[in-house]
Amino acid sequence: MSLDGLVALGREAMAVAAVVALPVLAASLVVGLVVGLLQVLTQVQEATLSFVPKMVAVGVVAVLLGPWMAQRLLAFTAGLLRALPELVR
Repeated sequence: MSLDGLVALGREAMAVAAVVALPVLAASLVVGLVVGLLQVLTQVQEATLSFVPKMVAVGVVAVLLGPWMAQRLLAFTAGLLRALPELVR
C-alpha cells in the first residue's frame, strides 16, 4: 500500500467518525448552551443541572439516530474489508 492510499484511508476514516459523532455532539452543545443561559439568567449554579439534560439529549439522539450511525459505520467497515486484498499489495 502506498503512502497516498494510507493517507486517503485515514482521511476517510476520520470523516466517517466525524459525521457519525456530529449529531450527538451538536445535541450536547445546544442543550449545554441553553442550560448555561438559563443558569446565568436565574443565577442557579448547580452542576447536576447542566449534566442531566445533556445526558438525556445525548441518549435521545443516540436512540433516534443509532441505526443510521451503525449503517454508516457498517458501510465503511464493509468497504474496507472488501478493499483489503488490494490494500495489502
